[in-house]
Amino acid sequence: MSLGNKLDTLYRQVIMDHYKNPRNRGEMEDDDSLTVNMNNPTCGDRIQLQMKVEDGKISDAKFVGEGCSISMSSASMMTQAVKGLSVDDAMKLSEIFSNIMLGKEYDEEAFDLGDIEALQGVAKFPARIKCATLAWKAMEKGLNTEE
Repeated sequence: MSLGNKLDTLYRQVIMDHYKNPRNRGEMEDDDSLTVNMNNPTCGDRIQLQMKVEDGKISDAKFVGEGCSISMSSASMMTQAVKGLSVDDAMKLSEIFSNIMLGKEYDEEAFDLGDIEALQGVAKFPARIKCATLAWKAMEKGLNTEE
C-alpha cells in the first residue's frame, strides 16, 4: 500500500471516528451563548452551533445537527479546535481551513491542524466542500455578529 493510500485510509478513519463519536455534541444551558443555525439546502445538512465567548476567547463550543459524515465530523473537529482560541485566531484558522478546501497549501508551522488535516481530501470533491465548511461558516457568522 502506497503512502498516499495509507494516509487516505487514516484520514477516513479519523473522519469516521468524529462522526461516530462526535466531540462537543449537545446544547449549552447558558442563555448568553452565541447561537447560529445554518443549513446546506443542496444536501440537507443542518447545524446549530453554540459558542461562549469570554474576554475575546472562545471558552466553549457545542453543536447539534444532522447531516453526512463530512459535515458532522467537521463540526466535531472545528468545535474541538477553536475552544480556548482567541476570536482572531479562530477566524484565522477558519480562513486556513477555507483555503485547504480550495486545495491551497498552508503554513504547517503557524497552526497545528490536528484532526482537521483529515478533511484535506474533501478538496478533491467540490460537491462536498459545502458539507465540510458548514460548521466553519456558522462559526464565522456567529463571531462576526459578536464584534
